[in-house]
Order: sequence, then structure tokens, then C-alpha cells
Amino acid sequence: MKNQRTFSIEFKRQVIEEWLSGTSSLAQRSRRHVIAPSLLYHWKERSIRGKLSREPTESGALQARVEQLEKMVGRLTLENEFLKKGLSRALSPSKRNGSSSLLPANNSPGKARQGCRLMRLARSTFYAKNKVDL
Repeated sequence: MKNQRTFSIEFKRQVIEEWLSGTSSLAQRSRRHVIAPSLLYHWKERSIRGKLSREPTESGALQARVEQLEKMVGRLTLENEFLKKGLSRALSPSKRNGSSSLLPANNSPGKARQGCRLMRLARSTFYAKNKVDL
């Protein structure tokens, strides 16, 4: 197994600048330095974000933060949709017997206990919310 090569930040910047200046193509750069083209693309993205410089640029840091927040929003949106769908299915009448799967039809303790356990609620909270909804 070969040892992993490490490249200095200055070398990475130099190779990317040569590529972007148009003096040589990506293929020429990768062959000359025996570097995979995908690694050069990775270095280019890092240089655009300001991660190849000693001090990070403000725009690069902001862009990274925006990407992080967009991922978080996407994850939370999916989670929210999943929970909404599950709650609507749980509260809708069952096709088998016409009663709700979580809410008790006549406040029977068995179904209330089961529903509270599924929703991770205290039974007193469940009954209090049930009275308000009526």
C-alpha cells in the first residue's frame, strides 16, 4: 500500500492558479504532477470557498454556513412532513372498525394508555387536550 502524499497549501494554490489562468489544461496539470483530476476539482472548490488560504474569507465562511443551514432546513422539512403524515394517519379513522387508532372512542383507559405511550405524553396531558378539543 502506498503512503498518502501530502501537498502544501502553496503548491495547491499554484496548481489551481495555473489551471485557471489558462496556461495549461486540467489534463496537462494532472499528468504533470501525477494528480487525479478529481483532486484538482476538489482543490478548486476549496479555493473558491476560501479554505486554501491561511485565513478564511468572509464570503467563504458565509457560504459554508448557508450550505450547513440549507441542509438543516431540508432535514427538518423531511422530518416535519414525516411526522405530519404519521399524525394524520394515527388520528384518522381506521378502515377496519371506523374508530381512531390513537384517540379512544369512549375514553377507554386501554386506548388512551396506548395512544399516550405512542405519542410519549403523560395521560393527564392527553385527557386535558382531549377535553379542549371537544
